[in-house]
Parts: sequence; C-alpha cells; structure tokens
Amino acid sequence: MLSLTAIEMGLAGFGLESFADVTRGGSWHIGALAAPGIPDLLFAGRERQLLGEWAFPSMAVISDAVAREDITEFARGFARPDGWAGAIGMYRSMLSEGAEFQQVARDRKLTLPALAVGSFGGPFTANTLGAVVEGDVRSVLLDGVGHYVALEAPDRLAAAMTSFIADVDHGLQV
Repeated sequence: MLSLTAIEMGLAGFGLESFADVTRGGSWHIGALAAPGIPDLLFAGRERQLLGEWAFPSMAVISDAVAREDITEFARGFARPDGWAGAIGMYRSMLSEGAEFQQVARDRKLTLPALAVGSFGGPFTANTLGAVVEGDVRSVLLDGVGHYVALEAPDRLAAAMTSFIADVDHGLQV
C-alpha cells in the first residue's frame, strides 16, 4: 500500500463509539442496527422511508446531491436478503472492537502518507488518523458538505485526492 485516504470516518476505540451515545447527541440508528434482530424488525420493508426521509436528509447538507433515483437504488440494495449485513457488522464492530483497535495502534502504527477528508464530522477523521498513523496526516475539511462526501461534493473530493496522490507519487512531503 502506498498511501491511505480516509473520508468522513472514524475507528472504534478512537471516539467513533461516541456517535452511538444518544445521551450526548449521538444517533439512535447505531444501536438499532447493532442490536440482534432489530434491523429486520424495524427496517425491513421500510428501506426507502428510512433512507429517503431520514438518513440522507438528516446527514446531507447539499440536499439535491442525492436524487430520488439514488434513493431508489440504495433502498433496493438494502431490501435484498442480508442487505443490512454490512451496516450491521460495521456498527457492531464500532461498539465492540475499540480495545482491539487501540492495541493494534499502540503496537504498530501505520507508516504511510495519509489523507483525511472531513466534512460533517469536522476534524474527526483527521484526529482518528492521527492516532493510528506515524507522522503527519494531510487534512482537508470540505465546508458546506454533509456526511456523504462522494455524493455531495465529488469534484472537491476528487481534487483533494488527486493532489494528495500526485504528491505521494512525486515523493513530496504530504
């Protein structure tokens, strides 16, 4: 691997689990998706409503970035058998694997150029990478963009990544 780019993300054990703490502004959906049986009970047959009326509207800043057709396609994918499996696994991991990730980061930091692209979460992505990468992390914050960076600001994301990759390719300090 030559470099690492992280976009609007975090890791368990480095604060990501705080997004599940509803008493401190975290989101209800994390616990609901992590709880065995609950996604099928609450979300099956309601994928379009959940995505189109809650997820995209509540976490996107650029409202027209996710078109009706996009929501239809996302809903189709989640409605398939085991369609929620990826989200379920991700949220269960973030609530259970923090100590393991912390230990790995203590034992062996990543030693490669890293780009952190943040938006909705502010510097959270850069702070996370800073905890697991040896050396500097290039940070780009995209103002006016929500959680869905690639959908909301594809050109700005591509510009940040292209610049970073060019610097890595030329051996420049990132």
